[in-house]
Amino acid sequence: MSLHPKIIDLTLDRMHRLLDALGNPENDIPPVIHIAGTNGKGSTQAMLRAGLEGAGHSVHAYTSPHLARFHERIRLAGELISETALSEMLAECELKNGGVPITYFEITTCAAFLAFSRTPADYTLLEVGLGGRLDATNVIDTPEMAIITPVSMDHEQYLGNTLAAIAGEKAGILKRNCFGVVGPQPDEALEVIEATAAKVGATLKIHGQHWHVWEENGRLIFQDEYGLLDLPMPALIGAHQVMNAGIAIAALRLLGKDGDACEAAMINAVWPARMQKLRTGPLVDAAADADLWLDGGHNAAAGLALAEALGRLPKRPLHLIVGMLNTKDIAGYLRPLAEISESLHGVSIPGEAATLSAEETVKAAKDAEFDAVVADDVLSAVKDITAKDPAARILICGSLYLAGGVLRENG
Repeated sequence: MSLHPKIIDLTLDRMHRLLDALGNPENDIPPVIHIAGTNGKGSTQAMLRAGLEGAGHSVHAYTSPHLARFHERIRLAGELISETALSEMLAECELKNGGVPITYFEITTCAAFLAFSRTPADYTLLEVGLGGRLDATNVIDTPEMAIITPVSMDHEQYLGNTLAAIAGEKAGILKRNCFGVVGPQPDEALEVIEATAAKVGATLKIHGQHWHVWEENGRLIFQDEYGLLDLPMPALIGAHQVMNAGIAIAALRLLGKDGDACEAAMINAVWPARMQKLRTGPLVDAAADADLWLDGGHNAAAGLALAEALGRLPKRPLHLIVGMLNTKDIAGYLRPLAEISESLHGVSIPGEAATLSAEETVKAAKDAEFDAVVADDVLSAVKDITAKDPAARILICGSLYLAGGVLRENG
């Protein structure tokens, strides 16, 4: 991280240069399923991996950012990369890079490709870091499949300030002769995705046209050209997870997997910091009888999904502990949560230069009509809430960086 600052510079030139020097390992990895979108990438990947593993396949997976440890980003045939293997791959990439400028995400993505090329597996699940067209992961010429989860406004400073522009960047992962599974999209975004697919010769399977998913009587119902599936609800909580599940199932069906694989995708998926209930650790001990949850969503769409998911839980007074980056739309994120929350404690994110201060978070919360106060840290906020409301439901939320810190300290 000190050699390669964590900056964003969307181009593929440095990736191609280093991958060429490494012998192009990206050409020797198992069949790739490439996943882009604004919301739901990680959850969709988790369900797809659970389904493929449930069908007996070994699966590589690449995701970002990590929460507690970098190793979470690289999963080799089902297991997190070891310290030894990670060190070896990074050292080899450093040697071949030869001191030439490259970003943190680019060189670690090259290390992931190197690791994937040297470990046998049946599939590689590759999650885009930012955008798609110029993302460091988009060096795979012939993916088995491309997936585009719902697109909304996010990272406008890099991707454009309209849905059409952002969708164009996400659709950049579509390649000739590959299938593309497309989740629910605003019309403006879908038009761009369809136009891009037509231009490159990709075949799309689109929600609402080629496949449908809904919740009925506590079950998940999926229908496509192959028939109808009646499945358990996803282990991941919230109506938005029904749609993410539909995307994963549509992908599994296109890969020829049966209903058992689809059921495994529903019941076996695990994705930390997405409406995760904390069950052990010092924060849980401090919360005593309170209900303690963690979520890393950080944009307006995530705020809406979170409010809906919270509404599915047994009733308790809801209190928020919020820390966000200064690059995010805090007003848009908080707006759906205001009516269902009793209070908000604002915290800064330890170790993050781009954090909103606790005071800035509280000001934005008060503008959204929260009863909001500043807290020194998450632990003091938990203690303050439970002292006043022992039966509270406490949600720590607003940033994956905050969630990662909580998981490290509460592990």
